[in-house]
Amino acid sequence: METLWFMIVAVMVAAYVVLDGFDLGAGAIYLGVAKKSDERRKILRAIGPVWDGNEVWLLAAGGTLYFAFPLLYASSFSGFYLPLMMVLWLLMLRGIGIELRAHMVNPVWLGFFDLIFCVSSILLAIFFGAALGNVVRGVPLQADGYFFEPLWTNFRVGANAGILDWYTVLTGVIALVTLTAHGALYIAVKTDGELSQRVRTVALWAWPLQLVLTIVGLIATCYVRPMVLDNYKHHGIGYLIPLVVFGSLSVMIYAIRKGLDKLAFIGSALYIVGMLVGAAFALYPVVLPASTDPAYSLTIYNTAAGRHGLTVGLTWWIIALVLALGYFTFLFRMFRGKVRLEGEGY
Repeated sequence: METLWFMIVAVMVAAYVVLDGFDLGAGAIYLGVAKKSDERRKILRAIGPVWDGNEVWLLAAGGTLYFAFPLLYASSFSGFYLPLMMVLWLLMLRGIGIELRAHMVNPVWLGFFDLIFCVSSILLAIFFGAALGNVVRGVPLQADGYFFEPLWTNFRVGANAGILDWYTVLTGVIALVTLTAHGALYIAVKTDGELSQRVRTVALWAWPLQLVLTIVGLIATCYVRPMVLDNYKHHGIGYLIPLVVFGSLSVMIYAIRKGLDKLAFIGSALYIVGMLVGAAFALYPVVLPASTDPAYSLTIYNTAAGRHGLTVGLTWWIIALVLALGYFTFLFRMFRGKVRLEGEGY
């Protein structure tokens, strides 16, 4: 049951990054590619019907973590209190930027909310990437299962590392570039004309950087935490994950050059899933490594809830998943196709 719930949490996190990732990516390129007010409205209309629904997966992943691995939830949410508050404020500001812009006609306020939407999207992508970097690198867990990290110290990886160091900043940059390309490809699918050409160009230029950063990130991860390769050495099936990652990158560049926007977007989604599954596979059964003493690391076994609770919860989770998948299928089918500017709002 512990392994099953570990996989469930991983799936929900991957679903959030793939779905809300294109919202964040669209926000990151918003001011750069949308030159006119109508083009900005197109981007907002492309994500308008789905962006808040996509964030449900973040709430669901947090709720599932609280239910299945309560000690992990308590430890991580207390240790990462400061960055979590920053993420919460960025999520609120991003929502304000999207929603209030539709009710403003003053160009000063329009520019203000456009800036809020773009900057908060960029910072969220970086913070989420840095959060994953912290999990992979490890945190200074104590014997009681708790820890504290300052926002930064000397930017070096070591015993006194902060939430931000050179490695977590690197993972934050990887996340930003990845989600920028992901969002650009989604906007290419949903729009046409000059805007579609511009975002396709953004994805084309981001691809070489994404490839280089992927390779550099893998090397840096092996340097910072060599034991991430242990599961790959013991279970050969894990080597399929790098094939998926680099295969999806190949699909992306082929599809972008051929103008196959939907195929390129699917390739980007597979890349994101491959990277997250690769991280989860490398860490298993550890859910939060300790940089102080490996014996203090939190695993699926010493943080999981009782077996009876996990078994009963699985039934309700399956019911909720079926309802959520049904809703999202209906939502994306209802708003399929290119966006139009007729009417008001999004």
